[in-house]
Amino acid sequence: MGGVPEPGTGRRLHISHRTGYRYAGLVDASFNEVRMTPLHRDGQALLSHALHVTPSAAVQSYVDYWGAHVESFDVHEPHDRLEVVSVSTVDTPAHRRIDKRATWDTVTSDAVADRWAEYLTATGYVDDAALDPLRVAIVDEVRRAPSPREAVETAVAAVRDRIAYTPGVTTVYTTAREAWSEGHGVCQDFAHATLALLRAARIPARYVSGYLHSLEERVGETVAGESHAWVEYWDGDWHSVDPTNDREVGPAHVLVARGRDYADVPPLKGIYAGGASEALGVVVEITQQPR
Repeated sequence: MGGVPEPGTGRRLHISHRTGYRYAGLVDASFNEVRMTPLHRDGQALLSHALHVTPSAAVQSYVDYWGAHVESFDVHEPHDRLEVVSVSTVDTPAHRRIDKRATWDTVTSDAVADRWAEYLTATGYVDDAALDPLRVAIVDEVRRAPSPREAVETAVAAVRDRIAYTPGVTTVYTTAREAWSEGHGVCQDFAHATLALLRAARIPARYVSGYLHSLEERVGETVAGESHAWVEYWDGDWHSVDPTNDREVGPAHVLVARGRDYADVPPLKGIYAGGASEALGVVVEITQQPR
């Protein structure tokens, strides 16, 4: 993403993200990856970060193919519960003014398709919406928009008109096609559904994961935050849009990872040797601090 943040209008946010698994019985070993570290780029500054794992484990860090910070660890002792707590402090930038825009000819050119091919292809979550009878008319409408920017606005409006924000109906495995068909979903589904329409119109678009603070500033107050997902699309530069909330991405958004879809950016994933498991649930708390 380009642009320069406006001085004095960003936020300093302290984020605690707690998650994990509860196992039906003792697990002999588990192998895990965590993507919960806010990025230090594009005007966002990571001031501190720590990962706490129970049972205790040695943590190794690396940057993955998509640019996310990954912390990996193995637990080689019997355990029936795994808890991960990520604690970070980050300065977010203000709304960025990105004036660089492109025409349809540029966005759909072979050069752009070659450069951003990975953000134009169908994936396990993001299908080709042009092949779905339920969406083909919407894809045609998006393609007929006067400019790529207006095409994005058309796509977001269509997604918000079709999908009602409904927690608990979909899962992390729900695809864009399924969310569109069911007409219900959460931020992950809004993002995947938007990506499907944009890629069908040959607009490079990628999935973004992170956190969302309250719309209003709340210095000194700890609020229940949330893991969040939104979309970035290429239109002469990378621009952001939050289709779930139908607003710009700004100082309340904390950038963690980017990829083709959710499969590239899960906060916690792993494998283990043992019986069934269930998620502990996710608790995100965000405190705005004075800068």
